[in-house]
Amino acid sequence: MLLLVDAGNTRVKWALALEAAAPGEWIAHGAVAHAELARLAPAWAAHAGQVRRALVANVAGPALAAELALLLPVAPTPFTARAELAGMRNRYREPERLGADRFAAALGARQLAPGKALVVATCGTATTVDAVSADGDFLGGMILPGLRMMQAALARGTAQLPLAEAAGTDDAVTFADNTVDAIRAGCLAAQAGAIERACARLPADLCIVSGGAGPHVAPLLSTPALLRDNIVLLGLHVAAPHAAVFARE
Repeated sequence: MLLLVDAGNTRVKWALALEAAAPGEWIAHGAVAHAELARLAPAWAAHAGQVRRALVANVAGPALAAELALLLPVAPTPFTARAELAGMRNRYREPERLGADRFAAALGARQLAPGKALVVATCGTATTVDAVSADGDFLGGMILPGLRMMQAALARGTAQLPLAEAAGTDDAVTFADNTVDAIRAGCLAAQAGAIERACARLPADLCIVSGGAGPHVAPLLSTPALLRDNIVLLGLHVAAPHAAVFARE
């Protein structure tokens, strides 16, 4: 059995799959906040004895990696970006410096829409917006503060603006009639605008949107978009047959 782990800046997401399962066919999956890591071992307990490999994409730093290693039922195989994998070529200037989550998300997006020019937007703690050509070149992208981080920055950096919650009553509002909704509308427009700019410049056949803020951002896009949760885990599953490459490092 295969255990896939996406250790992000805020949460750790995971999925369990049979070795022969198609990407995205999972026996179980879940997510915990960093403060709740102790919940992972009980969640995996029923299948722990069957897990033979654990492929881990970690962008949360070495301290979290060490905590995870103590909880995993087998020694982790770290997932990292590389020049080419699973038919996708990484055109980053230094391919190995591309974030593991961005590389995995691009692999997952290609699994969902092979042969299409894609923009992959992951709207989490940070928002990443990356481009993949129709013939499989990862072209690079942009990184901007996530929705909640944008809202918090306004509250910290101004004397009179309040902290607006990421969730609200109307994501589609443009000209808000109160300050909290005006902050939220502006931050959402910034997220959607960055994604639409990338889609126009590629140009993209489809935008794949994922991440915790994805459900708030995706409906605002004027470009064709597919909302899909756990895109990084899907990419890890795509990469799993090639995991021997990572295990040798």
